[in-house]
Amino acid sequence: MQDKHYLLIPGPTPVPPSVLQAMSRPMIGHRSEEFAALHRRIQEKIKHVFQTEHEVFILTCSGTGGLEAAVANVLSPGDRVLALITGNFGERFANIARAYGAEVDEVHFGWGSDVDLAVVKEKLARGGYKAVLATHNETSTGVLNDIAGIGALVAETPALLLVDGVSSVGGVEIKMDEWHVDVLVTASQKAMMLPPGLAMIGVSPKAWRVIEENRAPRFYFSLPAARKSLEKWNTPYTPNVTLFQGLDAALDMMLAEGLENVYRRHRLLARATRNAVRALGLELLAGDACASPTVTAVKSPPGIPADDLRRVLKAEFGITFAGGQGILKGKIFRIAHMGFADKMDVMVAVSGLEMALARMNYPVELGRGVRAAQETFLGREQR
Repeated sequence: MQDKHYLLIPGPTPVPPSVLQAMSRPMIGHRSEEFAALHRRIQEKIKHVFQTEHEVFILTCSGTGGLEAAVANVLSPGDRVLALITGNFGERFANIARAYGAEVDEVHFGWGSDVDLAVVKEKLARGGYKAVLATHNETSTGVLNDIAGIGALVAETPALLLVDGVSSVGGVEIKMDEWHVDVLVTASQKAMMLPPGLAMIGVSPKAWRVIEENRAPRFYFSLPAARKSLEKWNTPYTPNVTLFQGLDAALDMMLAEGLENVYRRHRLLARATRNAVRALGLELLAGDACASPTVTAVKSPPGIPADDLRRVLKAEFGITFAGGQGILKGKIFRIAHMGFADKMDVMVAVSGLEMALARMNYPVELGRGVRAAQETFLGREQR
């Protein structure tokens, strides 16, 4: 069927029917009492997801816009920044800071590896950093970083911890306050189960002291302006009202399922995917100790270009996997299992992968990966 399609990329992700229905409600004025009530409801619910007692600001922009807002409000030209890089999005965060005139000390841990806390501790001991930039879930490599560990180290210094949680918040546990995260950024189109267009930013009291003293210019991305408007349950500039309505419904879904159940579901989907990939004789990019619960990166087998495999999947089976980025372009493919995802999404992904490999004359045993995923879901996986 021409219109039948399976979107299995790490953003944008499929949107649940109830969220689409909420987004189809009649438009309301963004300066109205109705919008203020909507904004207040969202604020009460999103704090649970961020695990914070402090305000979460919602900007109408992409996740990259949210990261730029974090940088613009904290950093001034000449500030020293420690950037912890495990992939493409860690590099992007560093580049944003550099664009704002910061002196960026980049530490690269390798594409497929996570942040080494011993290295972070050694770097911080030298002092002088205004901020530390970290990516919680690096979707370009399928790596999850230890934000709790990083936060404990940064908390002992004057530096602020700025975290890119764009592809983790809503699918992976993160405790903003307990883990000493000073600025946490996420976006609508990943585990939050919405179309692209909203960035959400949590800010700690420690960060506010820096933000209030910062004299660097900012306008649209001004968090002080956002805080002033939030006092009246408003936004400083025109928000995407439709996405706010969708966010309200998406948060209801997540809280009804229960956050612990949401996190458990994502871990199970990731484990089933990884077990299936191993059963097919393919190599995973990230090790089990740092594997992302929301996306799995797989090395394409010898003689099978990753992008050719992805083309077969889409053309013949209507399945879309993500490709590699940066130095991994053409070398890996990525299977997302985030947000509005369940067991059968993984079964579609694995069975489609088997058939695509067979179509490309790779010696795959059909059903082997599917069985591994099934056994995982039935609690019969091999330990």
